[in-house]
Amino acid sequence: MAKFDFSNRDSFGSKIGVIAAAAGSAIGLGNIWRFPYVAGENGGGAFLLIYIGFIIMIGVPVMLSEFVIGRRAQRNPVGAFRLLAPKSRWPLIGFMGITAAFTILAFYTTVAGWTLEYLYLAVSNGFQGQSKADLQNNFGEFVASGTRPLVWQVVFMLLTAWIVFKGIKNGIEKYTKILMPLLLVIIVGLCVRALTLPGASEGLIFLFKPDFSKINGNVVLQALGQSFFSLSIGMGTLITYGSYISKKDNLGLTAVSVSVADSLIAILAGIAIFPAVFAFNITPEAGPSLVFITLPLIFEQMPGGYFFEIIFFVLLAIAALTSTISVLEVAVAYLAEELDMSRKKSTIIASTGITILGIFCTLSMGPLPELGFGGMNLFDILEKLSANIFLPLGGLFIVLFVGWKMGKNNVFAEISNDGLLKVRLKWVYLFIIRFIAPIAIALVFLNGLGLFGVFSGGDL
Repeated sequence: MAKFDFSNRDSFGSKIGVIAAAAGSAIGLGNIWRFPYVAGENGGGAFLLIYIGFIIMIGVPVMLSEFVIGRRAQRNPVGAFRLLAPKSRWPLIGFMGITAAFTILAFYTTVAGWTLEYLYLAVSNGFQGQSKADLQNNFGEFVASGTRPLVWQVVFMLLTAWIVFKGIKNGIEKYTKILMPLLLVIIVGLCVRALTLPGASEGLIFLFKPDFSKINGNVVLQALGQSFFSLSIGMGTLITYGSYISKKDNLGLTAVSVSVADSLIAILAGIAIFPAVFAFNITPEAGPSLVFITLPLIFEQMPGGYFFEIIFFVLLAIAALTSTISVLEVAVAYLAEELDMSRKKSTIIASTGITILGIFCTLSMGPLPELGFGGMNLFDILEKLSANIFLPLGGLFIVLFVGWKMGKNNVFAEISNDGLLKVRLKWVYLFIIRFIAPIAIALVFLNGLGLFGVFSGGDL
């Protein structure tokens, strides 16, 4: 048994801090990078409408379930299941979350490091005079070089570890309360600039006017997968953050607030990007290259583009950082509470282990492509393992645990603050997590395995 002193456990100090931190966890590169290009590939407005529907019907209840487990137990994911379901195999779900945190952060910091490289290029005016072919070649050479991606990856990991090292109230809460408003201001500024471009209205029509002829099985599954992964469900971060939430806070309102913030940022990213894409006659189906190749090309043609490309890559870096600190906290909380380590030691050990694995991920995309098997490098293996196995399985077992194992009285007591709050939709919530959410998550899981051949890949 761990000797960790839970009576002195750190926690969030304010409701705003809870929402800022949890929203920061959910809002990552996927909202600003992945959402726009997935929406572009799936018809814009039709995709957006279905996506929002899934966020409301599936995302909010599943997020609330993670908060329920975390706050009920006030433990890390492994400790939470161990306390709520003693002498059972349920703690294995917690271990899956810890494993997911390690694997996700290993490859995510690789991509996060790219944002720092591109921020440096933006500041140094490195995109000036570049053609699309030049940008493609430069991106490929950068990723394959090994050295520069490694440097930026380590820098990003050090910044993440520094914030987590400072704790919940004085680290994660303090800095997310600064970073999240800054992120919002930046993205709104980019939206304003994009809307002033000639032809911007075409981008807004594409994003907000649903073309129902575009809706098919592919669009529905893409929207379902995006809504699930967009909220950082299934990796233990929301259980961990839920464990730091005060017993006085309204968990349902928190889950709704975080989901609204997450969706708002994704939509604002679409508003910032699609008007620019249409203004410069770029296809909205640009795919993953949209951020690192297409957008720099657009910024170079835009009046004031130098300034706006800088703040765009600042935005990307902030979005990545608010996610990486939440994922690292999962591993740190486990080491501190289950192995009775100090936060300092836990942060150093977790950060070092993740960095080492991350280095191999980065090298597998460049100098050491032999790091991998089955035709995939290590980066791709960890990304697909996390997105297609760990996260959907984690999310599936979480809703099954809350819906069928915890008992409705315990669940209702937690979401009502032991009867102090009126929860009008509690039976609807219970029905969703017992029946609807498991089916939806199972579809995401099977699709990720390639059964439907439509969706693969996660979102942070």
